[in-house]
Formats: sequence, C-alpha cells, structure tokens
Amino acid sequence: MSPDWSDLNVVLSREFIIPTNKDIGAKIQQENGEESLYRCTYLCGNSLGPLTKRSKALLQEELDVWGTRAVQGHFAHPYDREWMNIADTVTPLLAELVGASEKEVACMGTLTANLHLMMAAFYKPTPQRFKILCEGSAFPSDQYAFASQARLHGYDPNEAIIEMRPREGEFTLRESDIVDLIAKEGPSISMVIFSGVQYYTGQLFPMKAITTAAKAQGCVCGWDLAHAIGNVPMALHDWDVDFAVWCSYKYLNSGPGGIGGLFVHNKWENSLLPQYAGWWGHDPATRFAMPPRFSAIPGAQGYQQSNPSVLATVSLLGSLQIFKEVGMMGPLRNRSLRLTSELEMRLIKSRFYVPINEASAQCLLRGVVDRKEHTAQQGQPGFTIITPRDPESRGSQLSLLLLPPNSDVLDRVFNALIAMGVVGDERRPNVIRLTPAALYNTLGDCERAASCLEKAFEGLTKARL
Repeated sequence: MSPDWSDLNVVLSREFIIPTNKDIGAKIQQENGEESLYRCTYLCGNSLGPLTKRSKALLQEELDVWGTRAVQGHFAHPYDREWMNIADTVTPLLAELVGASEKEVACMGTLTANLHLMMAAFYKPTPQRFKILCEGSAFPSDQYAFASQARLHGYDPNEAIIEMRPREGEFTLRESDIVDLIAKEGPSISMVIFSGVQYYTGQLFPMKAITTAAKAQGCVCGWDLAHAIGNVPMALHDWDVDFAVWCSYKYLNSGPGGIGGLFVHNKWENSLLPQYAGWWGHDPATRFAMPPRFSAIPGAQGYQQSNPSVLATVSLLGSLQIFKEVGMMGPLRNRSLRLTSELEMRLIKSRFYVPINEASAQCLLRGVVDRKEHTAQQGQPGFTIITPRDPESRGSQLSLLLLPPNSDVLDRVFNALIAMGVVGDERRPNVIRLTPAALYNTLGDCERAASCLEKAFEGLTKARL
C-alpha cells in the first residue's frame, strides 16, 4: 500500500520503533493504566533518529551470518550482502539523497574524521589566500577541525578563520550578507564551509547561492550536511559543490554513532588524489592481492581507509530502504513543510510566545545575544522561535529560545516536557529544539507538543507566584 501523504494524522511509515512514555520515564497520569504504554511524542530526530524495525531485522540477520559463516561472510553471504561490498548496498541511496552520482559518494568513517580528510585534500592555503569562512557558532567539532587545520598549516586561527555572525538583534544570517562578504574577502579566502542546516538555530542556508558566490571568487566550497541529509533536498553535483561530509544517525536513523559519509565532485577525480590512503580505497580488483603500491578507486570512494562496519552499514540500509519506499526527499519535504508549519502555528498561539523582535530587544538589553554573559536574569518566563519563519529557509527543526536568557527556565521547561512524554532536546545556553520528522511524526505529535509546552510554562509561572 502506498503511503498517504495528504493525511498528517496518519504515521507515514509504521517501521519506526518509538519509545513509550514509560520507557522515557514520563510521569503522566494513566488512563485505565494504559497511557504509560503509549508511544511518547518523539520530536528529537534532529539529534538521534529512532530505530526502525527494518534495521533491527537486518542487524539480526548479520549477527546470524557472523555466527554461522564467520569470515566466509565477506565473500559468500546468504542474503547476497557480501561484507566486502557492503557499502554498495547504501551508496546509490545516499547519492540520490544528496544529488550526486554513485562515484561521488562514499559511505565511510565519521563526520569529523571525514571533515579532516576533506580539509587535508582541499585546504591549500597560500600567503595571499589562506582564510576559512564559516558561520559563527558552528557545531563545536567543526570549529575544532577548522582551527586545527589552520594551525597545521602554520596559521593563527584568530587570523585565518572568519566567523560570520548575524546582525545585532538578529539570530540568523542573511543571504545577502554572506554573499557580500564572500565578494569582499574572496581573494583572501581559501575555503568557504558552512552547515547545510545550522544545528542551533535550524536555519537552512542557501547552499546553491553560497556555493556559486564562493566559486566566483575562486574559493573551494564544502558543506557539513549533518542536519541536512534526509531533512532537505539537495543537488550537490549540479550546484558544483567541491565536497561535503555528513553523519547518518540524525534524520537517516542509522543509530547512535552511526557511519558517516562524504561527497567529492567528480571534476576532481583526475586531479586530486587521496593524501591519507588506506586499503579500502584501493582498487577492489586487486585489493586482496595485497599489492605494495596504492591504486585509488576513482572518485570519492578512493578516500576510504578501512573496511566499513557491517553492522553500522546495514542499520543505515534499513532506514534508507524506507526512504526509497516513500519516494525519497521530494514528497518527504512536502510533508515536512506542512508538519513544521503546523507546529509553528500552534506554538505562536501560546500566551507565553514572545515575538522575535521583542525577544531580540530583551536579549540586547541584557547583553546576551553573543551568549558571553551567563548570569541568570529576572523576567517573566516565555519563549520565541529563532528558526526562520520562511519555510524555504529551514528544515524540519524549530529552535525555541527560552526567556529570560541564561536562567533556570530552560532546564525546568525541558524536564517538564519529558515528564509529560515529549522528547525534544536542549542546546545550551537557551534553546530547546523540537523537530517533527516526516517519516514518523504526525499532526497529533505537533498538537501534543504545543499543549505540553503550554502546561510546562503554566506550571513554571504558578511556581513563581
């Protein structure tokens, strides 16, 4: 039966195992002793996607093969998933998700390790062109990688890294400001690298426009797609992106610490060879002949170093099969836009909602826009939404900025939501992220999350009286 895209009240795929209220320790009143056994309101796929029944079954199959075939599973597999070629089961699906050819994609490693590999290949600073342009407050692991790569080449990160921050009183970056800065600083910029979707604010960056602007100035352009893959449609090859990296445990639901991936545009195939070679990047035709000299697989897969974890790969495969069955990112994006808009509409009706301009004024007054001040502030509890209102400038996630900033409101509201069976996540210093995922969330999840948030604030307000 084909999925029903039009009915947001119906779960798109029943393949997902969502924890119950009891599982997460919710302290909700039971109705006939059964409510604790209902599935919780899971809005945290931006951090860790839930387990799929398909992945669970595939994992068990591989454990059985390990137990019955042992080493022979590399070459003779009862389900035709020989371990030596296990990445081939997911590569075509990953390529489709990011808008690339199979040769441009490799399923391998982890995000930050892959980022270092890509920066080692593409960051070639010169005295005139050595800067790295990124968004301010990028995910910390990215910041650490950028700084360490600058130091590796003998540059002071304070001089080599340009961190773009929003205008005073704003929470997200303007496309025009990014493009203008690239044009202004272009001759000194070696690499432009942003997140596809910003982890803290949920802003979807205009990837095509930024890539075009970077290339016009002769800059290499790369992307961290941790919060973009499986969330928004992409066309990396057509946009002329040089490289990209991602993890798979968020919207791709591969499990905690799941396998990563990378993209390298095929225009680099003959001119850029892997600098840190490993045997899994060697030509598979002669790999097991163990030749002493490295012969890279053409394209992204030449950057592979060690054989990928079979268990991690089939866990990803189970989820990707579901993506394929529901039509991949086109229809998923349409449903996602509707769900996130429904959640947003309910949140802004809250009596505790503070319009973004008023919230910005509060933050400016207290001097916490740059999040350098950590003194708890007095004021009425409330929240605003710092994710862009324009649906085309965001993915599934909505980031709620808790007010007053740097107070105890964040922890108290977050804990109250958990107690009522709503799972989002908190990001310091002031944000709760709520993410309705198109594959397994419904309109009912959005309604319940908004209702429970209202109750959380009501309880907090009463406690302060």
